[in-house]
Amino acid sequence: MSFQILLNAVLAVTWIFLKNEFDGSTFIIGYVLGLCIMFVFRHFFNDRFYLSRVIAVIRLLLIFARELISSNISVLKVVLKPKLDMQPGIFAFETMLTKDWEITVLSNLITLTPGTLVVEVSADNRILYIHAMDIADKAEAVDSIKHTFEKAIMEVSK
Repeated sequence: MSFQILLNAVLAVTWIFLKNEFDGSTFIIGYVLGLCIMFVFRHFFNDRFYLSRVIAVIRLLLIFARELISSNISVLKVVLKPKLDMQPGIFAFETMLTKDWEITVLSNLITLTPGTLVVEVSADNRILYIHAMDIADKAEAVDSIKHTFEKAIMEVSK
């Protein structure tokens, strides 16, 4: 991926020298033209086209923002109730992620979401123990994490 980004920047700088106009707009035009050229020749690279990974990262950030807002609203509803009727608990989440950075990102995203906290990661990095402030259904919480954060992280690391 880094090679493709560097190659795209080199193509943009080459475009600047060909046009003999040294400003930001010429660089952006050269970058977009380099992106198009690289897209046409994407089959010659060993890795997948880097723009798809960039889009996957943006999608992951948008999912996190959505979950962050909805979790804040949920925690606010629980806190503002006159009677606390929440059901806190710890549950085990078995992950399909294998790389250390993937598990770290998943753990951080879960911990940064209000109402949840990764308490521990098993020795084999397969199970995350998660504390939830209000957990009515364990299966629903596991499915929620699997279909949001874990799926998006897997798309980034493909």
